[in-house]
Amino acid sequence: MMYTLTVRDHMMVAHSFTGDMFGPAQRLHGATFVVDAAFRAAELDENGVVVDIGRASDVLRDILSSLTYRNLDDDPRFAGVNTTTERLCEFIAEQLATAARTGTLGRDAGDLHGIAVTLHESHVAWASYELEL
Repeated sequence: MMYTLTVRDHMMVAHSFTGDMFGPAQRLHGATFVVDAAFRAAELDENGVVVDIGRASDVLRDILSSLTYRNLDDDPRFAGVNTTTERLCEFIAEQLATAARTGTLGRDAGDLHGIAVTLHESHVAWASYELEL
């Protein structure tokens, strides 16, 4: 059995891709993503939660604020990398895992099973990345 707590936010970025397979997306374009961050645990903590919803929301908002309204092509964290939806999921999940490991979510990361991040590009297309802690 696994418990899951999910928080949601959004971000708006600009970026371009390298590679013929991306067609017109090779040009600079904007993207708006709905972002879901799911935290999983086999057991609830002493307060009866997976993680603190408020803290999880704040951490996600902080991560996304470092990306939103920015051209990701200019961000050194993504130098030489196509900032595909999948790659952005991974980046956000890794940032959330760091927050979990430092206790920012109000629970020891060792008590969490994993974190999954889903970016919705539209109502018909999305990608996810999940990591175990």
